Amino acid sequence: MSFMETGPQPTIDVSSPTEPVVSPDKQLLAPVWHTIALIALMLFNSFGTAALLPRSIGHAISASPHARLYVYGFTVFFEFLLLFLVWIGLRLKRVTFRELIGGRWKTPEDFLLDVGIAIGFWVVALFVLGGLAYLLGLTHPSPTDEVTKRMSALAPHTRWDIGVWIGLSIVAGFAEEIIFRGYLQRQIAAISGKFYLGLIASAVIFGAGHGYEGARRMLLIAVFGLMFGLLAHFRKSLRPGMMAHAWHDALVGIALRFLPK
Repeated sequence: MSFMETGPQPTIDVSSPTEPVVSPDKQLLAPVWHTIALIALMLFNSFGTAALLPRSIGHAISASPHARLYVYGFTVFFEFLLLFLVWIGLRLKRVTFRELIGGRWKTPEDFLLDVGIAIGFWVVALFVLGGLAYLLGLTHPSPTDEVTKRMSALAPHTRWDIGVWIGLSIVAGFAEEIIFRGYLQRQIAAISGKFYLGLIASAVIFGAGHGYEGARRMLLIAVFGLMFGLLAHFRKSLRPGMMAHAWHDALVGIALRFLPK
C-alpha cells in the first residue's frame, strides 16, 4: 500500500520570506535618545523662563516699549528650533513632516470640513476649559497675582504687538501640533506600545512646557493638549488642531489687550 499522494502538491516559495506588517503607529519616528534630548530641552527652557521671567519682564517692558517684541521674537525662534530638531530626528528614520500632518486636502470641501471640525472642537474646548478654570479658581484672577501681572505684561498692546502676536500664534499652531501631537504623541506610543501613554505623556509635557504661566495654568494647558491629542488621533490629521490652536492663541492675546483688566 502506498502512502504517497497522487494529487497536485502545493508549492512553497522560499525565495523571499514574508515580512510582518507593522502598523505605522507602532514604528519609531526617531531614535529614543533624540526624544529624550528634545523633552529635556523643552523642560529646561520652560522652567528656566519661569524662573527668570518674573524678575525681568516688568523691568524690561518699563525700560523699552519694544521689549514684548523681543520676547515674541525669541519665542518664534525657539519654536522653529524645536521644529528643526524634530526634523533632524525624523530624517534619521526617513519620516517626513507630511506623514506626521496627514489628511491631505484634495478638494475645497476637504478644507471646509477641517475648518468646521476645528470650529466645533474649539467651541467644545472652551466649555471644558472654562469649567476647569472655574474649578481651579482661574476665572477671577487677582490683579495682585504674580502670574496674572506677568501675563498682562506679555499681552500685545500696540498695533505692531498685535500683528506680531498673530504671527506668533500661527507659528505656534503649526509647530506645536507637529512637535507634540505629530511627533511626541506617536513616538511615545511607539516606544511604550500603548496609545494612551503617548496621549497622556505628550499632553503632560505640553502643559509642563508652559512653566512661565504657573502650576494651575499648566494643568489647564495639559488638558487642552489632551483634547488636541484626541482630535489628531480620531481625525488622523493635525490640520484641524493647527487651525484651532492658532486662532485660540491669537484670540487669547487680543482678549488680554482689549478686555477690562
